[in-house]
Amino acid sequence: MLDIAAELERALEAGHRVGVVTVAAVHGSAPRAVGSAMAVTDHGEVIGAISGGCVESEAHALASAALAGQAEPATTLGLTDGDALAAGLSCGGHLSVVATVLTPVDAGVREQLRAASRGQAAALDLVLDEGAASTPATTDSAGTRLEDGVLHLRRPAAPRLIIVGAVDFSSALATAARPLGYRITVVDARPAFATAARHPDAHEVVRAWPGEYLAGTDVGARDAICVLTHEERFDIPALAAALATDAAYVGAMGSRRTDARRRELLHEAGVGAEALGRLRSPIGLDLGAVTPAETAVAIVAEMVADARAARAPRLSEAEGPIHVRAALA
Repeated sequence: MLDIAAELERALEAGHRVGVVTVAAVHGSAPRAVGSAMAVTDHGEVIGAISGGCVESEAHALASAALAGQAEPATTLGLTDGDALAAGLSCGGHLSVVATVLTPVDAGVREQLRAASRGQAAALDLVLDEGAASTPATTDSAGTRLEDGVLHLRRPAAPRLIIVGAVDFSSALATAARPLGYRITVVDARPAFATAARHPDAHEVVRAWPGEYLAGTDVGARDAICVLTHEERFDIPALAAALATDAAYVGAMGSRRTDARRRELLHEAGVGAEALGRLRSPIGLDLGAVTPAETAVAIVAEMVADARAARAPRLSEAEGPIHVRAALA
């Protein structure tokens, strides 16, 4: 439910009642995690999804029935693996779900929805046999889980993505990264470039020297920093500050020659070998990306690969040209 918090709050703010079906447990093969939700408003709008499409009709019917007061709160959707195999389906599994009705007067629930939509930590509890949503007395950090008939929904504060450099690649990266749940800051010292109009998908655009900004802002262990400026006066102070943080991902754009020069300057600036080993440069997965949009895909793909500890062809671990231009069909 917290994964669609912004859309739910907009519907409630408009005065609508909303039926929400939330995944409480996954049995066998299913594409969505516990806590994923699909909702139907009292004027028919559909929000979110709980599967790759195979049980959406069932979820829609259940949410609509909940709005009409005709649904059992807790039920099972989908096929067992055996049923799926017999039917010739490629996936299988089934979902235990809970149906909940939210109304505009649910002040506590709405407060948590607003917090989640702002990227802040949020928490809700859903009682399976009642379908009731409430705010917990205390917020723990144990994560989303089903325990003693209660689905505890927990959403930590959103990770940050700090993009150094207000350029075309920065705007494309903000657009590509925002659906992944990052709170995005673009920082650049040049007023003509550091504008919200040039970066509509960034949550904030800061006019400051990047190195000074990074040294003075909070950077957590789930955050990412991408340096896209190509200018040593910006790159070196920014990367030195970035590599001194606990950021999960630090990447810098540029050619292999630029990368070699930049690493020398960082070493001269006192950045140690261990810190330099964290630097993803050249930035991104080796997708043959050329355009800003393609490069943004390569960068967010590497961020995901790092977060999931997945093996993937990283440019920083390869050799040879980083721009292999093949004709697009």
